[in-house]
Amino acid sequence: MDTASTGQHRIGAGRGAPDSDQCPLVAPGFWDAVPIRAALSNRHMGKVIAAYRAHPAHPRPISQAQMGRWVGITQGQLSRIENGPPIKYLDRLVQWATLLTIPADLLWFQLPGQAPRAVPAAIPATAPAAGPFRLVRITDASGDEDPDLAAVRAFRSADQSLGGGHLYTAVIDYLHTDIAPRLFGGDQRGDARSLFTAAAGLTEMAGWMAHDAGHDRQADQHFRRALDLAVVGRDHHLHVHVLASLSHLSLHRRKPDAALGYAHDAEMALSRAGRNPELTARIYALQARAHAAQHQPGHAHRLLDQAARTLEAPAEPVASPWASHFDQASLASDAARCLRTVGDLPAAARNAHRIIGLRPVGTRSHAFAQLSLAAILTAQGHPDHACVVATKVLDSISTMNSHQLTLQLHGLDHQLRPYLTNRMVGQFVDRLTAVIHERASMHRTAAIT
Repeated sequence: MDTASTGQHRIGAGRGAPDSDQCPLVAPGFWDAVPIRAALSNRHMGKVIAAYRAHPAHPRPISQAQMGRWVGITQGQLSRIENGPPIKYLDRLVQWATLLTIPADLLWFQLPGQAPRAVPAAIPATAPAAGPFRLVRITDASGDEDPDLAAVRAFRSADQSLGGGHLYTAVIDYLHTDIAPRLFGGDQRGDARSLFTAAAGLTEMAGWMAHDAGHDRQADQHFRRALDLAVVGRDHHLHVHVLASLSHLSLHRRKPDAALGYAHDAEMALSRAGRNPELTARIYALQARAHAAQHQPGHAHRLLDQAARTLEAPAEPVASPWASHFDQASLASDAARCLRTVGDLPAAARNAHRIIGLRPVGTRSHAFAQLSLAAILTAQGHPDHACVVATKVLDSISTMNSHQLTLQLHGLDHQLRPYLTNRMVGQFVDRLTAVIHERASMHRTAAIT
């Protein structure tokens, strides 16, 4: 009888029972078992294989040795696949998915010859408590929107609530399974230039998420690759945007000379790409931060004023849709950092308050602003007020995997230590220490490999 008419799926032609030399048949409901669904959700093919072998639909569990014989590997090799890190290479994932005939709609990657996967849309703000999980809910792109651009927007939205430590792997998976087959495989959908631009935008996003996860060397590599891809894609505003990202990363790595160089390169590139107020304001703000780090407060103040005036100009022409917006809250964030560096704490505090008023509660940028304000208040000799502000942060970031947030928590902890005789400060620091310890465990669990 034809297997299609019975609702069964063969793993291999002519294959039979578990104790034979061939894979068994499985019914459609086979894939609804909780252990298999959990393994698929965790994106770990080795765990999928283990759950497959132990499935109660088999007359008896399939041994590793038996499964190994079916695929031509040893029991030890299969054990390492099942118990080791997740398989990252697309060709191996496709081999296992094809062998086990896993339905395509359950996979986190695209099989050759299948229609493009739907685009990840915005996800709920609350993440699962622990462990790997599917970070995006799959829905259709709206209207005629480019699916890759829709994916970038969805990842950006999720990033604000979850942090780069959780989302980095999801972005890399999208690059490997959705972009790479179109760039280097036989899939000819779309024109080459727009595809390179999509690769540049997503690669830059991967750089930001690596940076947020505390992996600046990987971030630098991603930014440099994105720069080359943007050149091939001829998206000049995206090219400027990536240069600005490299400037920001250099500032974080305490390399103000390099940061200023990238910012000047971005300014020159923008002069050739066409005027855009948002990008111009971002460049001025980065130059201001670099001059502040070089102990040149006059230059820093002047450039911040230029950035503010520029951002008030009409927003035409529109920059690349792949470049993230630089708005009033973005400028206030750069200004607060710059003004803290030059010692203008009252002005820095005003900018931190401005960000808190502009960014939604529960987002990373809102938490950054609150911690910045707490640090400023402590420096001004108001540790009680700082603890009140920072307590709100601790209540809102339990599922936000951002190493940069954790660094700010460490900095605040160091600032508050001289005030431990203050009862309120002592109680807050005890809680802060516990939160930092919990976050260290979170970062280890979601470490970038």
